[in-house]
Amino acid sequence: MVYKNISKIGTLFAVITSNDFKRRNSMKLITAIIKPFKLDDVRKALVDLGIEGMTVTEVKGFGRQKGHTEVYRGAEYEVNFIPKIQIDLVLKDDLLDTATSAIVEASKTDKVGDGKIFVFDVQGAIRIRTGEKNAEAL
Repeated sequence: MVYKNISKIGTLFAVITSNDFKRRNSMKLITAIIKPFKLDDVRKALVDLGIEGMTVTEVKGFGRQKGHTEVYRGAEYEVNFIPKIQIDLVLKDDLLDTATSAIVEASKTDKVGDGKIFVFDVQGAIRIRTGEKNAEAL
């Protein structure tokens, strides 16, 4: 590893710069926002790929869909935030393309509001029970 000292207002910082670190920890966080009724389809598609584990959260939001109007007991009201499901999963880089493709195929309805997929770099992971780190912790 290469250590570089950077001086900033009299304080020294050690910065690790190594391509080896990036290669060993090549993990991604996928955050997918999908329609609620598509959750089981997406879960099945990811499990079929061998992906073990995900976090699912009920969320509300809007994008181009911008909400809609509903009638309840004769009164009309505007729904500005649409109920969605957020799926978070961390996986190795080599599964990224197949996982995102599986999510798209399983959640697509060809209608406005199908959702979005965001991909983030993950610096590290630790399994609390065993202390395993990075890809071994997944």
